Amino acid sequence: MTEAAKTTIDQSEVDRFSAMAAEWWSPTGKFKPLHKFNPVRLAYIRDKAAENFGRDMRSPRPLEGLRVLDIGCGGGLLSEPVARMGASVVGADPSEKNIGIASTHAKASGVPVDYRAVTAEQLAEAGETFDIVLNMEVVEHVADVDLFMTTCAGMVRPGGLMFVATINRTMKAAALAIFAAENILRWLPRGTHQYEKLVRPEELEKPMTESGLTVIERTGVFFNPLSNQWNLSKDMDVNYMMLARREA
Repeated sequence: MTEAAKTTIDQSEVDRFSAMAAEWWSPTGKFKPLHKFNPVRLAYIRDKAAENFGRDMRSPRPLEGLRVLDIGCGGGLLSEPVARMGASVVGADPSEKNIGIASTHAKASGVPVDYRAVTAEQLAEAGETFDIVLNMEVVEHVADVDLFMTTCAGMVRPGGLMFVATINRTMKAAALAIFAAENILRWLPRGTHQYEKLVRPEELEKPMTESGLTVIERTGVFFNPLSNQWNLSKDMDVNYMMLARREA
């Protein structure tokens, strides 16, 4: 296998998100769906992490002392609020532009986040390990899902967790998350997602299990237009999250 074949980076995806980097922190811009999605995923991360590490989820800093990796962090929409919960956060993204935007915003907000323009492979090769790895809305944009998942799983410490969020490869997802979201509702720029790159739950579970993680929970996530918010659901046909743990 050549060195080029070992990368998880899809340069066309990096270029696509780099071109939109200035809009990361605009709640009405191109990343509006992620701003809407943030409350449900942050609550899920807080509650499950608090449960796993024996923390009080009602505490203002329930993740105090935990080291967290936000892989594919983009502009830092997850990194900052997780850092506010007390975690020591490394935000990693292959896009220099994304890291620049994220770093500038964190400094202006007074939130300490260790942002790095690096890949998952580079972090793993450096021997980095974490109590929690956040792998959120990333796998559908990488070049090699198995390698990416294996690399990320390898950085989870004993007793640690990996959270994964993505879109299922189903016709329902093609209709709602791609056609409707990009062409009718205009929530996302056209071309944000490609059907063939969407990932089924079993395709994520296999490399996690082979890397020593155990999937302990799966949940769907759906948007309720009446309440204008995202909620957890039993339906995993479109958006879903998985939680995996490495035994202590």
